[in-house]
Amino acid sequence: MPSLDFNPEAFQEEPVLGILRGVAEGAVLDVASAAVSAGLKFIEITFNTPGAPALIEKTVKAFSGSLCVGAGTILSRKDAEAALSAGAKFIVSPTLNDRVAGFCRESQVAYFPGAYTPTEVEKAWDAGAEMVKIFPASQLGPAYFRELKGPFKHIRLMAVGGVRPDNIEDFFLAGASAVAVGASVFSMARMEDREFGAIEKDLREILLAVRQFYTRLK
Repeated sequence: MPSLDFNPEAFQEEPVLGILRGVAEGAVLDVASAAVSAGLKFIEITFNTPGAPALIEKTVKAFSGSLCVGAGTILSRKDAEAALSAGAKFIVSPTLNDRVAGFCRESQVAYFPGAYTPTEVEKAWDAGAEMVKIFPASQLGPAYFRELKGPFKHIRLMAVGGVRPDNIEDFFLAGASAVAVGASVFSMARMEDREFGAIEKDLREILLAVRQFYTRLK
């Protein structure tokens, strides 16, 4: 079965991204399995994780058709090329990198660059971002998203950092189009101690909060 490609419409229906940073080779499939069991459909494996290309390839092969796997913390065109060669279906960066953005446009792959200021947000969007990730959302808060959406109603924003079931609605109401969860769910301790049940439980709660929000909108 071919690996699951990034589908913008599917992501907009359930816009939650899981961030795996520092996951070990012996745990990556179990962590991914917990994510799939919880209902998560999109994860990134960061490129500052040891052996990231091999982990991406392994996960893509193991979860073909059920999980869309991307590469995070991409800082150069070389890394982006290696990520796509490993099977990554989308690219995430902490900031806008023009070379990475250009490669993603050439390759027609979704790019999620990070931004902080309004100027950075606009530049990232104009470079062809699928969404612009705002980090750290925990420090900026939903009110910052509301302010950004004033002049940038057309720009899709992702809240990254400090997203919890009890504040997801606040971020979406303020203008976020998606949320991402990382160390709060996929902590190094949990992955090392093989606490996959705890990972699945937290993801279920996050996904439930997202689904309940969208149900109320209908």
